[in-house]
Amino acid sequence: MHKIVKIILVVVGLIGAALWFMLPEAEMPADEAANNGALNAMFAITWLLLGIAVVFSLVFALKNLFSNPANLKKTLFVVVGFLLVVGIGFVMSSGTDVSVEEMAKRGISTDESEIKKIGAGINVFFILTLVAVGSMLWGGVRKMIK
Repeated sequence: MHKIVKIILVVVGLIGAALWFMLPEAEMPADEAANNGALNAMFAITWLLLGIAVVFSLVFALKNLFSNPANLKKTLFVVVGFLLVVGIGFVMSSGTDVSVEEMAKRGISTDESEIKKIGAGINVFFILTLVAVGSMLWGGVRKMIK
């Protein structure tokens, strides 16, 4: 299996190298360059390889997660904790932080629910930042005490 993967990677690399030399010149207008077959093929290969990497990463992560019940329990605690932080961030958000009328004057159409979601995201960011800094400080203090 390992040899087959290496052969496939070499073939994809050679195809990518061949397509590289078929790319349009730098002076070519962007609208013409966008219709270039070599460029589109390189993008297709990129998306294909990215998709394969994501699928294999998820499969092996889930396999390792479900193979050890202790890891599954820890992951469940982390997910529930994150959902709790998101809930707290959403409750803390008011939705009136920015005037909808002022946004409309600037050509941005929005409503109070979108502003509330953005505020919730900012609150989640700040809460997680405080947790990260606090855990680093706690770890440093514990090391100094020991």
